[in-house]
Amino acid sequence: MKANITLLPGDGIGPEIISETVTVLETIAAKYGHTFNFSERLMGGCSIDKFGSSLTDETLADCQSADAVLLGAVGGPKWDDPKAKDRPERGLLALRKGLGVFANLRPVKVHPALIDSSPLKPEKLKGVDILVIRELTGGLYFGWPKGRDIKDGRERAVDTLEYYDYEIRRVMELAFSLAKGRKKKVTSVDKANVLETSRLWRQIAVQVGAQNPDIELEHTLVDTASMRLITGPAWMDVIVTENMFGDILTDEASVLAGSMGMLPSASLGAGSVGLYEPIHGSAPDIAGKGIANPIGTILSSAMLLRHSLGLEVEAAAIENAVGETITAGARTADLGGKLTTKQMAAEIISRL
Repeated sequence: MKANITLLPGDGIGPEIISETVTVLETIAAKYGHTFNFSERLMGGCSIDKFGSSLTDETLADCQSADAVLLGAVGGPKWDDPKAKDRPERGLLALRKGLGVFANLRPVKVHPALIDSSPLKPEKLKGVDILVIRELTGGLYFGWPKGRDIKDGRERAVDTLEYYDYEIRRVMELAFSLAKGRKKKVTSVDKANVLETSRLWRQIAVQVGAQNPDIELEHTLVDTASMRLITGPAWMDVIVTENMFGDILTDEASVLAGSMGMLPSASLGAGSVGLYEPIHGSAPDIAGKGIANPIGTILSSAMLLRHSLGLEVEAAAIENAVGETITAGARTADLGGKLTTKQMAAEIISRL
């Protein structure tokens, strides 16, 4: 196979983890006879510094013409001014919208060797294997109107939580489809006791559930879901929820795996170019030190191989190599170890 992959290393630790992940993909290409062509572009704070825009039209066009996009992380204190005309996160939202990726898949699986790395009691973590599906291009982050103004002599800020039925239906249908290959259970998370958008969300969940009678559908309020993620996460299988709820819940779920550095994600849409990235941020406090955990990004590349290129054997090879590496005791600083970013990647590559 020949594939063109656009790299967006971004800010902070992004370039470090992307560099090692490219080495992993090059190892896979050599082992299985593929050709991966990588092109690197700026996005986020580094793009603001050079071009005055967090995502240029040229970079978006390059991403849209690729077979897949691999992203590091964006943001940092340098670009955190709330009065700034552009911020790194705006580029990320624009990229998701521009690619048409409406669903973010975030698997949360606890490796047995890392149970002690989590702050939760070991008995709470046995059997945890969750897939969170977060709606990605609607809701509070994209609703209109939004902005700041002066009203009645007071400064006011407005964000609009907005959803159309089709936005909910397509992500809900994806959740039920993926649940068929798992434990056949979907937990739909909303705030239907308060929000009108959540009442529409629940209504459509019921409709899609009726079309899939072989799948168990459960409705859970977001505050309850956040509690049960900590008190009894093993009961969950496929979780589907709206944009902001998913953003918050997946960060909470990262503690189950022992570190945010462990978790990958895939952003997908109907016929669109897939976007793959670890769920953690740019970690400016450790940027440049060479100690970031590359596993979340490496596992994201496995999802890239599976979902965008259809290379299941190659994807599984990466996931197995990561699992064997963890079992062997390899740890970066976030997991209580001393391996550098490069050393951890080398351990994984040696098992490929």
